[in-house]
Amino acid sequence: MFYRLITVVGGLLFVIILFALIWFFCKQFLLRHGVKEQVSDRATVLATWTFAGVSVGLVFAVLGAFILGPWAFYRTLRGHDTEVSDGAAIWWGFGIVVASLGITAAGFLGFLKLVGAY
Repeated sequence: MFYRLITVVGGLLFVIILFALIWFFCKQFLLRHGVKEQVSDRATVLATWTFAGVSVGLVFAVLGAFILGPWAFYRTLRGHDTEVSDGAAIWWGFGIVVASLGITAAGFLGFLKLVGAY
């Protein structure tokens, strides 16, 4: 029972880490593309919708995260009037989703191995 509790708490921690990674990458994206005003607020909105897309996509057979996440990133980015081409926005969204999920998954698998659940 104790390991289940540790695993649930660890899982919640990694969900927070996933959102933090998406937010960080979104902020770096905005800074790289010359956004100077309200960068943290814009990054939060962009990360929230990208995270929502990833979350819904994970429910629908994991591969959906790699479709809905970048799509949510692209749609939200279009609402911010950032001067980025459509193709670049989609590829950046895909890269942010892949990097964030990859780092989080590797960390979570390490955590599961550490507690003996894997």
